[in-house]
Amino acid sequence: MQFRYHTKKYNGPAFMPGSDGSFLRSFIYAARIFFTCLVCFYCIAGKTQDLEPRIYANLPKNMNAVAFVYGYAKGNVVADPSLPIADFKITSHNLGVGYVRTFGIANKLSRVQLSLPYTDMAGQLKINGHDTSGARSGFSDMRVRIGMNLWGSPAMDKKDFRRYQQKTIVGVSLVTSVPIGLYYSDKRINLGSHRWAFKPEVGVSRRFKRFYTEAYAGVWLYTNNNKYLVDKVQEQRPVFSIQGHVCYYFKNQMWVGVNGNWFNGGETTVNGVAAGDLKDNWRVGAIWAVPLAKSHSIKLQLHTGAFTASGLDYNIVAISYQYIFF
Repeated sequence: MQFRYHTKKYNGPAFMPGSDGSFLRSFIYAARIFFTCLVCFYCIAGKTQDLEPRIYANLPKNMNAVAFVYGYAKGNVVADPSLPIADFKITSHNLGVGYVRTFGIANKLSRVQLSLPYTDMAGQLKINGHDTSGARSGFSDMRVRIGMNLWGSPAMDKKDFRRYQQKTIVGVSLVTSVPIGLYYSDKRINLGSHRWAFKPEVGVSRRFKRFYTEAYAGVWLYTNNNKYLVDKVQEQRPVFSIQGHVCYYFKNQMWVGVNGNWFNGGETTVNGVAAGDLKDNWRVGAIWAVPLAKSHSIKLQLHTGAFTASGLDYNIVAISYQYIFF
């Protein structure tokens, strides 16, 4: 997304105090810093603000699941109030496909999960009172998760799994963001991040009769983007995140849940100059899953920003269809 800003010729001292155009240069510099912050926040949003339950739930081995997702997101960008920027809004339509495969390693349940999103995003804002807008459409970065339940979750086939009663499970996983998304090296806002990212994570889950609870903690680690604005180097410090889920299961296998997460950190520099970070951002959400028939289900998910200190403060509604086979 390339937002364009425009200036009008103005003879008053409030806008152009000197013949050297110092105010104009300061304004453009401030806008560039802001857009640098935004691209970092937008790339982080897809990584840190996910609210997905049952990542460490017990499942039968040799299971395959395919999911198709549509999500609609809309929100504002929380910016430094000292900048001459207002009404910064972003909307996006998101399509995604995901695949999960379970298997056993040393009699421990393990899984690999792949997800690939396609995004159609548009944004608008006012810079010093002037309207501007932009858009991007294309694939975002792919994500790969590899995990293993270390305790409380043996690898069982479908027949034995039916007799299993879950208690406490402890698992670990590594999530990798693969930089295959749309990226223009001369643009500040892109759908891809042009860098690798890795999140080691630990999770705990427990079943209490019809209630299922789960909590994860992890940290995103980033490689450098050496082609930011053609020849600049973008660096980012780790982003810490935690999330929790509480779900209730009905007799017909329908279930509902509430969830939330918190993330902090991610200070970004461009050629060694500080460009922004994330601080104490919180999100909350709800989910409703309904079985349609054997091996088929749909899921409706909503989440919103409970508190956003800086970056994207958005709401999202997503619906997905899932098919399971062995």
